[in-house]
Amino acid sequence: MAFIFAASSVPGTQLPARLWDKLVHFMVYAVLGILFMLPLTRGRLSGVTLRSAGGALALSVLYGISDELHQRFTPKRTSDPMDVVADSLGAAAGILLVVAARAIVGERQTYKRPEARN
Repeated sequence: MAFIFAASSVPGTQLPARLWDKLVHFMVYAVLGILFMLPLTRGRLSGVTLRSAGGALALSVLYGISDELHQRFTPKRTSDPMDVVADSLGAAAGILLVVAARAIVGERQTYKRPEARN
């Protein structure tokens, strides 16, 4: 969040050569979505639930909205609702990666071969 806030504080005239803006938003918020999952799941894949995923997505979207509001007060920067869309999609993608990891690990644990008893 601090990285995003700092990047949003850079005046528009000082922005470096840009990659496609929406792709950058997508990638950064994918990481943010994953990071929001950590406290909501207590850092455990077993804690991944619909509720934790929804909470991480809600927090990511709310932060994306607050980031766009912050940019309104940054010189030569503007708010763009499509940035919030890119943020939300990126966060959802990151969260889905965590959900997929949970499903894969859960399946491996389910189908783990029992140890042979002597």
